[in-house]
Amino acid sequence: MTVTAADHEACAALLRASGSSFALPISLLPAAKRQGTTALYAFCRRADDIVDDAADAASAGAALDAFERTVRAGLQGVDVDDPVIRALADTVRRFAVPPDTIHEILAGVRMDLDPKGYATFADLDLYCGRVAGAVGIAAIHVWGFTSADAPTFARDCGLAFQLTNILRDVPEDLARGRVYLPGEDFTASGCRVADLRAGRIGPEFTRLAALERDRAAAAYGRGAHLDRLLTTDGRITFRAMFGVYHALFAAVVRAGAGIFTVRPRPSRPTLALAAATTVLCGPRRSRCTRRQAPAPACGRR
Repeated sequence: MTVTAADHEACAALLRASGSSFALPISLLPAAKRQGTTALYAFCRRADDIVDDAADAASAGAALDAFERTVRAGLQGVDVDDPVIRALADTVRRFAVPPDTIHEILAGVRMDLDPKGYATFADLDLYCGRVAGAVGIAAIHVWGFTSADAPTFARDCGLAFQLTNILRDVPEDLARGRVYLPGEDFTASGCRVADLRAGRIGPEFTRLAALERDRAAAAYGRGAHLDRLLTTDGRITFRAMFGVYHALFAAVVRAGAGIFTVRPRPSRPTLALAAATTVLCGPRRSRCTRRQAPAPACGRR
């Protein structure tokens, strides 16, 4: 397969157009690793858009099948027409990214075709491990790591980031007919999914928000250990990503039960400051209470 600079530029253009909070952290990497990480992002973005933008589940499934066939061919060295997949295949080859992580990501995206939701946290954890944990594991192969424990902590970070996304996007996901929070968590908090769908957000939803907050905070605490297991340039990018997502999570915590009706939207300067602070000081374990949101702090790990 012939891969050109134009293939990687197509990925970079997709990242620029997305307005993703990952753009700044990725920009901190040296050129080759920046290209590889951008290719991973573009691949994930394309897969997500296939499901999110389709008119119905049947057409989304067919489009995802076709995309997956092209990905498999590209990873096997077959020349394909898609520049994003050519750049992805180049990244997998150059950085020894485990191909299983790519297939896991697609399996996770495929789970979004089923709107039934998740009965237990174990079910949701499987989804998060595929759509986010596998991304983290693929990314650290591009960045470089120094311990066999790194993939475990990369998965924890993926879980923390994906739980943050889920908690931020509750209203948007409802509009798509999706509820990611586990049914058992609704029951434990005295809530009903039907009430969420109907907009009947009573005081019991504060308990649900707290339950999800504590679970995500624990994942941030575990994921912070990845910091000491990365090569220097990878560590800088990881810290910037961790800082951005920690700030997003802080906005979720401040919103409390408000997350079920309005998407928390911290400002770009807030996110940039969080990234810079964490790059300088390092991540720390997320300690949040009902009254105080987490924030990066120097000297506390």
